[in-house]
Amino acid sequence: MFFNEEFETLPRPALEALQLKRLQSTLDRVYANVPFYKASFAAAGVDPSAVKCLEDLQKLPFTTKQNMRDSYPYGLFAVPLEEIVRIHASSGTTGKPTVVGYTQQDINTWSELMARSFVAAGAHKGDIIHNAYGYGLFTGGLGAHYGAERLGASVIPISGGNTKRQIMIMQDFGSSVLTCTPSYSLFMAEEAQAEGVDFKNLKLRVGIFGAEPWSEAMRREIEEKLNLSALDIYGLSEIMGPGVAIECIEAKHGLHIWEDHFIPEIINPETGECLPEGELGELVITTITKQGIPLIRYRTRDITSISYEPCICGRTHARITRMSGRSDDMLIIRGVNVFPTQIEAVLVGIEGIEPHYMLIVDRQGTLDTLTVQVEVSEHLFSDEIKVLQALSRRVEKEIKDMLGVTCTAKLVEPKTIQRSDGKAQRVIDNRKLV
Repeated sequence: MFFNEEFETLPRPALEALQLKRLQSTLDRVYANVPFYKASFAAAGVDPSAVKCLEDLQKLPFTTKQNMRDSYPYGLFAVPLEEIVRIHASSGTTGKPTVVGYTQQDINTWSELMARSFVAAGAHKGDIIHNAYGYGLFTGGLGAHYGAERLGASVIPISGGNTKRQIMIMQDFGSSVLTCTPSYSLFMAEEAQAEGVDFKNLKLRVGIFGAEPWSEAMRREIEEKLNLSALDIYGLSEIMGPGVAIECIEAKHGLHIWEDHFIPEIINPETGECLPEGELGELVITTITKQGIPLIRYRTRDITSISYEPCICGRTHARITRMSGRSDDMLIIRGVNVFPTQIEAVLVGIEGIEPHYMLIVDRQGTLDTLTVQVEVSEHLFSDEIKVLQALSRRVEKEIKDMLGVTCTAKLVEPKTIQRSDGKAQRVIDNRKLV
């Protein structure tokens, strides 16, 4: 099934011709209307006329989150403020937030891409979509909401939190599609079990999870506990919000990025050099239809790879692999590069522990140390000390064997690691406080 079959299945030559036309138009607009880009292009010794083919995009300088903060709040807007109908801002934890503005056409585009994403994930007009992404300045809630309405489905705008009520609503209203962060879905499963609710008795069929990196092992955990098909969705407020890319229900192997609106590149995060198809690197996105705040070669800091191989679903748009983390979230511990999702994948495979964890990085003298706090299952927590000690040693050994990093495993009581209905905080890096 497709929402917009014509554009979702465009032959690659036609798709690339459309990209070039839209790219050139976007470059002309930002050069004329955004002082930052005129200055940035001039500093790089280029102007829009230098881009005669898609490969010429590499001649242009990058845009970073810091550039957006430096232009706070409206410095990167390409249209007058009276043409902006909605303003969102990122939930960044450092510095000023990044502010994005949408024209009515931007809202229409976003709604369509989210509707496309819902259909790609197996949703349809007859679904009842339980939208537990947060509403407000965060783009998740309203992005999914407008997409569900564009699809013609029924949407429950429940937002995050009040989990017991969420479970009651899912039961009573017959929710068939769930949208939230993957970590919150597992928290829902935990609360449902405590309330004596079996997800097998609900009508949930599809879960669309994003806003934080998650592993294939976590997918299996979610699918088993919530009795649904779990799909990964990708987006970021700077580019649009949710709906930039999504897995298709047919393959569940890579996220289709809507290339008629975005041009993706994969770069070496250290050198900025473009990497070939299949190599892991940092995702860079250029928007080619946005009116309010078009971004040229925006460095997302998300680590992925890209494939242009045909997909069994019939969509011709490239696929990016599941995000393995962020280039600025990567932990370097005694020379070993580690992403939280890699540790998560190890933990989920160990019987007797729950998929809730916290990584604490410290420095003792000149050496970095890693402590992995992880919750023990209810049925094991009351076991003998020697059983828990053996489990702790197993966690340490498997992380060492799989990732090559030494850690100390600290087993904690069930439900003691803080839950979140938004992005889960997985790392406390005390080295940054020194």
